[in-house]
Amino acid sequence: MNKIDTVVKVGISDLNIVTAPCVIRTSGLGSCVGVVIFDAQKKIAGLAHIMLPESKMTKQDNSNAYKYADTAIEILIHKLVENGARKFALQAKIAGGAQMFKLTTANDMMRIGPRNVEAVEKKLHEHKIPIMAADVGGNNGRTIEFNPDTNMLKIRTVNKGETFI
Repeated sequence: MNKIDTVVKVGISDLNIVTAPCVIRTSGLGSCVGVVIFDAQKKIAGLAHIMLPESKMTKQDNSNAYKYADTAIEILIHKLVENGARKFALQAKIAGGAQMFKLTTANDMMRIGPRNVEAVEKKLHEHKIPIMAADVGGNNGRTIEFNPDTNMLKIRTVNKGETFI
């Protein structure tokens, strides 16, 4: 196992990129979705911590573009390509999108986790970026950490321990 130099942390409604030997991590993924987009050969990866499916839902003019699947993924792809990733070589891994609360109503607006996953999948599909692995749904929070040197996504799930995808 290679020595890891730095862990770059991504907050809620935030995104960033790293190159090996750095790793990138986000925690607090409940209904949020962590989207990792990477170029395996160039050992560069980006991570977006997406809170809501689409920016059209906001009433604010100055809202945070990193918060929404439709805008954050566009920005992340642009940053990766700008820093040496090849668009045709991009792949993705996703985690999160849990249903954190028991619903007593069939109101679709409350299905934030599943709607976030659908929005992320749709946007990645539009860009022809294949999803290589996913750990989504359920009702437990997650912390994820991606290593662009190994292209492995480590997922720590509350009450379930660690898995790698």
